[in-house]
Amino acid sequence: MAAIYKRELKSYFHSMIGYVFIAFLMVFIGIYFMAYNLNYGYPYFSYVLNSVAFILLIAIPVLTMRSFAEERKNRTDQLLFTSPVNLFGVVMGKYLAMVTIFAIPCALCLIFPLIIKAQGSAYLKVDYLTILLFFLLGCVYIAIGMFISSLTESAILAAIGSFGVLLILYLWSGVMSFLPSSAGANAVGLLCIATLLIWLVWHMTKNWLLAACLELAAVVGGVIVFVVNSSIFEGALQNILGNLDLIEIFTGVLSNNLLDVSGIIRYLTVAGVFIFLTMQMIQKRRWS
Repeated sequence: MAAIYKRELKSYFHSMIGYVFIAFLMVFIGIYFMAYNLNYGYPYFSYVLNSVAFILLIAIPVLTMRSFAEERKNRTDQLLFTSPVNLFGVVMGKYLAMVTIFAIPCALCLIFPLIIKAQGSAYLKVDYLTILLFFLLGCVYIAIGMFISSLTESAILAAIGSFGVLLILYLWSGVMSFLPSSAGANAVGLLCIATLLIWLVWHMTKNWLLAACLELAAVVGGVIVFVVNSSIFEGALQNILGNLDLIEIFTGVLSNNLLDVSGIIRYLTVAGVFIFLTMQMIQKRRWS
């Protein structure tokens, strides 16, 4: 894994993507820092990161688009598949290299609260908690972008797809407001989600018998629960899908001045799921 990590890290700086990514983020952070903290005198650096979070929707896809798509296009992925490094080491080596690139501007952000402190009052606890969550949010976005890059051999399509998915997640709270609250509609929606997950299982395993059994169990189980107590399904979609509101976790520190440990666990879980899905996609291509 260390060899893959070093190779990927060097490649980002040799191709200038690493420098451009870091400079791109720092320019926007610097602009918002001057506007909010220096010009208007706001004592919270967290306001800056809250505004810059949208920039990640553009920056992260540029960072992740070539992670697996370019390897697949140039057919150099076959070298990875036949290397002595296991699949986990390949995926984590690439992932940690991108996380390291993103960690550099996050580390530079640690200086800004101290500058605010030198000018007057500052809230270092809130600011540093916000920087931590900003870093974890970026790690989740990187895992999602890496997974999408593993689905295609076009870096451009990977970047566009990552931007689209991240944009939907950024607007997730607004999307949730359009969901129905009735029990019947929520039951149908949950069944559709279950069917989608089962399709992913079939796509990765190609075991139609397993997929059929899972689908049958989902339909029968859903019907039984709906007949016994349909009220369970009322608002179920919003309760379940609301956990994917990643921005709410990040902005919660700014509004409540408290660290949500469950939010950190949710970030780590989502990142872990997409790393696992990336491994499954690479494993499938290795044996195809």
